[in-house]
Amino acid sequence: MSRAHVPAPAAQALALLPRRAFLGTAIAWGAGSVAASARGGEPLAARLPDAMTTPGGADFPYGQPSVQERKVVRHEHQDAGFSVWRSPLENQRGIITPSGLHFAVHHSGVPDIAEAGHALMIHGLVTQALRFDLERLKRYPMVSRIHFLECAGNSAANALSPFALNQTLGELAGEVSCSEWTGVPLSYLLQEAGVKDSARWVVAEGADAASHTRSLPLDALLKDALVALYQNGERLRPSQGYPMRLFMPGWEGNVNVKWLHRLEVTDAPAYSKDESGLYTQALADGRIERFAFPMDVKSVITHPSGLQTLPDPKGFFEIAGLAWSGHGRIARVDVSVDGGASWVTAKLHDPVLDRAFTRFTLPWRWQGRKATLMSRAIDEHGRVQPLRSEWKRRYAMHSFNHYNAVQSWRVGTDGRVENAYV
Repeated sequence: MSRAHVPAPAAQALALLPRRAFLGTAIAWGAGSVAASARGGEPLAARLPDAMTTPGGADFPYGQPSVQERKVVRHEHQDAGFSVWRSPLENQRGIITPSGLHFAVHHSGVPDIAEAGHALMIHGLVTQALRFDLERLKRYPMVSRIHFLECAGNSAANALSPFALNQTLGELAGEVSCSEWTGVPLSYLLQEAGVKDSARWVVAEGADAASHTRSLPLDALLKDALVALYQNGERLRPSQGYPMRLFMPGWEGNVNVKWLHRLEVTDAPAYSKDESGLYTQALADGRIERFAFPMDVKSVITHPSGLQTLPDPKGFFEIAGLAWSGHGRIARVDVSVDGGASWVTAKLHDPVLDRAFTRFTLPWRWQGRKATLMSRAIDEHGRVQPLRSEWKRRYAMHSFNHYNAVQSWRVGTDGRVENAYV
């Protein structure tokens, strides 16, 4: 672990440990516990767990989580007619979000679309208009990519609320997830249609009741866009756009149009309702930020995090979290346990992928005193996650989209963890 960012006295105050020392201490504690239990006079057979004494139950045609994990579910939130389902990030340990826990935002409910009757139309400034049903689309070469997807309005409560809401990480920032997406590169389909020289934009429309529509620049779509058909190895789920969706790695969730059925190639954006209103940012100086597609560099500590309680009055713990950037790979994550007075570089776990969740960890010896935990991500292009005060200075009071400020957690002397503003 590098301590290049922390003077020696400050590093001591942080009580952050080299990983080898942390593991050695943990093993010693574990060995002591095993030895104590082995000295008991109870016969071995009497100590067997119930699961070893009776036959197990039947499995299911489609595998289900353990009933012991029934509380690990998405959080639902209704807002101005939108249905929002937030992922319980506090329960996630790897970089892939299970499909059933992936966040979702619906502007007008989830349509029930049969694959047999659905098709994608490409028209406008093309040499020939094309129609792709699912059987035809599945014959094209496909690629698989692991990328995060984040709603532009993720973490809106921290952006808007004058006081820190005491909620879980999922409730505060759960409109982000990471999956393996498999589909047909949109460039294949556009090249087959023959894009005209005057084309600059593509207007994507979904087949939901809201006819959700977004305009995207043609050059970016040719480089990165997928017509996604699969998520995490299985067909898209209805809440993720079954039978097909547009997917743009690293861009705000709203442009990843679900239930995709039409792409119109044009010479100018459509200035649709959502992109002209809800997804246009107001800056503090009165200007507006329009078509700000990529999501910025961001990180969150998943544990310890909001409404969790450290199990012991003091001891050894691992600070862990997730970081991501819509501009590329994560280069570094710094962690502070003293409210930003000093920082230590965390370990990044492989794989560190382009525009995907990256897992980070750091051993911590908690002394039972109050602490404020923070993580600050830096991506490969040098973009640094800002403090909340820095973000608020840039945007108007009522702005909340693309909020990527440092998330702070305050640990009390009783071990309880709560949301905090620093």
